[in-house]
Amino acid sequence: MTKPVRLAQLVVLILLILSLLLIMAVRFVPGLQISSYRVLINSLSGTGGPSATQNIIAALTTAEGIELSIFADHLPKARMLKITPTGQLLVSSPSTGAVYLLSDENGDGQADSTTPVINNLNRPHGIDLYDDGKTTWLYIAETNAVGRVAMDWSKRKALGPYEPVIKGLTEGGGHRTKTIRFGPDGWLYLTAGSSCNVCEETDNRRAAMMRFLPDGTEGQIYASGLRNSVGFDWAPWNNNLYATDNARDLLGDNFPPCELNKIEQGGFYGWPYINGFGDLDPSYGQGKEVLLEHSISPSFGFRAHNAPLGIHFLRHPSRPDKYQRTALVALHGSWNRSEPDGYKVIALHWDKQGKITSEDFVSHFLQPDGRVIGRPVDIEEGLDGSIYISDDYTGAIYRVLYK
Repeated sequence: MTKPVRLAQLVVLILLILSLLLIMAVRFVPGLQISSYRVLINSLSGTGGPSATQNIIAALTTAEGIELSIFADHLPKARMLKITPTGQLLVSSPSTGAVYLLSDENGDGQADSTTPVINNLNRPHGIDLYDDGKTTWLYIAETNAVGRVAMDWSKRKALGPYEPVIKGLTEGGGHRTKTIRFGPDGWLYLTAGSSCNVCEETDNRRAAMMRFLPDGTEGQIYASGLRNSVGFDWAPWNNNLYATDNARDLLGDNFPPCELNKIEQGGFYGWPYINGFGDLDPSYGQGKEVLLEHSISPSFGFRAHNAPLGIHFLRHPSRPDKYQRTALVALHGSWNRSEPDGYKVIALHWDKQGKITSEDFVSHFLQPDGRVIGRPVDIEEGLDGSIYISDDYTGAIYRVLYK
């Protein structure tokens, strides 16, 4: 057994012990509701849930006209996804410190190989690609930095060393993951969640969206007051930027709503002083009424504690008409709630006037009997129009096809 493997196992064991100690303590926390201790342990320690099987596929419900299958499994804490220019699928795994490349060599809709592109990273999460005209780069957001490596996708290997681009990101506290995406303007966008449930941050880069040039220079705070915006994407019909946001805990089952925010440069989105659609926070909102004048309310509200993570606007020309102005959102599911909720992928539809409506796309990761059989995280489209959904509970990647 190698030293990195032993170290990883030790870290998981320590986290599991800490999770069990926390579970014994939560009964003394006012307002804290636990809908699933297994989900809580999964969230805190990274230990997985049940394996993905055909029985799970049979238990899930899909929107009319789509088919669901297992593309890959046994990927610990599979998180963010990205398709390469040659059609392979990249998957980040913070708990193993690696980014994996999944290839379907024979075209049967299942991954034939799972290869670590790079490992020994510090909880890698966000991933994206950037082509500067000479080199195609794989960018990776670790918990305290962003780095990149030049890639040859035809040979599926790195062309040089992994090099840091952004250093010194704070990594402590409750929301350790960082997410990156390149925008239509060529800038690198980066989100960092809050260090706490609710507090006033000492580092203004937490609970915020930042923006950098591809070389990591000219960093700036692009938007603030975003408690934990794990997913963001640009609407292809007008390039408006939208980000999901996880609202605070310990205010009951049904408040505050989680959010979809239309991100504007310089915008302030309320946290920790304002929740949802203009409600002052009971802990930090006193005397902050003036902030209501310029705080931006959500474009859409999700149910409280549904934990919206990845968002992806559908772009492939093969999508049906009803999905022409549509984003898919992964609802990771609740833990701080007396009755579990979320645990599905939903479709958000924009009409010509900008009104947003929602419907279930893949649901019943939460079974009618209360069992949790999956926690969706991110969504990505393949070159052929297929849709991939990561699940960090089973360690699976699901594949969706239009019939």
